[in-house]
Amino acid sequence: MLTNQTNGTQSDPGRVILLMKASTYRARSFMEAARRLGIEVVQGIDMHPDLVEAWQAPLGLQFEEPEQAVQDIVAYARQHPIRAILAVDDSATVVATMAGERLGLSHNSAEAALAARNKYRMRQLLAAGEVPVPDFRLVDAADDPAQIGAEVTYPCVVKPLLLSGSRGVIRANNPAEFNDAFLRLARMLQRMQRVPDSTKILIEDYLPGVEVALEGMLDRGKLHLLALFDKPDPLEGPYFEETIYVTPSRLAGSIQTEIVDCTARAAAALGLRHGPIHAELRINEAGAWIVEIAGRSIGGLCSQTLRFGSDISLEELILRQAVGLEIESMNREDKARGVMMIPIPEAGLLKSIKGLEAAEAVPGIESVEITAQLNQPLMPLPEGESYLGFIFAEGQHPTEVEAALREAHRQLEFELAPLLLVL
Repeated sequence: MLTNQTNGTQSDPGRVILLMKASTYRARSFMEAARRLGIEVVQGIDMHPDLVEAWQAPLGLQFEEPEQAVQDIVAYARQHPIRAILAVDDSATVVATMAGERLGLSHNSAEAALAARNKYRMRQLLAAGEVPVPDFRLVDAADDPAQIGAEVTYPCVVKPLLLSGSRGVIRANNPAEFNDAFLRLARMLQRMQRVPDSTKILIEDYLPGVEVALEGMLDRGKLHLLALFDKPDPLEGPYFEETIYVTPSRLAGSIQTEIVDCTARAAAALGLRHGPIHAELRINEAGAWIVEIAGRSIGGLCSQTLRFGSDISLEELILRQAVGLEIESMNREDKARGVMMIPIPEAGLLKSIKGLEAAEAVPGIESVEITAQLNQPLMPLPEGESYLGFIFAEGQHPTEVEAALREAHRQLEFELAPLLLVL
């Protein structure tokens, strides 16, 4: 049993602020879980101040101005007492932590929340905590890529500091590729000048190996494993678009134990002690390596693959911990499940979708949810930050689930019109 140290009661779970971007995939799942628990939810939405009145948002915030956002949250909480503040996505984790600290709520430290967002600070703390990390260095986007490219070890990876979902992450195998990757990322960051640290680029050695994702819950610094996902598609670059997640993992038990241990040590090195975490790791001959660890739960609609105890969702677990309600079990159901994040093949306007019924008819497929809208401009990685949709499957064994996801994807056909033809 896991409970949070709050003054919450089973009969009065209280009010929770959910911090999110308007474009998040996650709002629906959290809202449904809150309704089941009788929790009142206030959505703290990242938006320009001029839009607050038009949207009639009870709590419009600017996550890129954390001090002001925290003041706004504290002012709201003085009039409307709250039990917890949760960040739905990466963009609000630091704001949620700072506000929680001001209000005396359970929270990670602001330093830990920042380290779980900032890839450079993360690498520094992992190295200081003797958690294996590749060689890394921080440079400025205005620096000379030719000079830097002559000094780095290949293959290497260039990364933005704060973006998530592999956005802006590019592999380079030689100086020419490095020059192209560096300049491409620099141009991308220049268009995002309001984002903190948008002039900085992290360069690190490429980590070979298979990749997994770990979903966990921290309680007073102790890591509780919720799920371990295999990523069966190779993620070797030049871009690192995630597609298939399948759980339970098919890796050997000893390797899974090493993965959990590495994640627990990484969380401790960053100072994360409370709430959900999502970690990405690489496993090779040298062992388990942390790619990233975030102080929030899994992104997109991927949480729909997870059910616990008596049909409890991941969002319900998170909310229960946040308000101090009892969690009877964090054991995942005894069934294999998986999700495919449908990749965007090329930039363009989505004009049509074919094969949806055939995809849903594939044995083992639970549902196909197309989240992209017709006539919506789409952009693949490394600049893009969305998917065409999600395919969900279940089965008795992970191999069955993976096969079903691939077959369903083969049934789908997306027509995209080149953007230049419709401008």
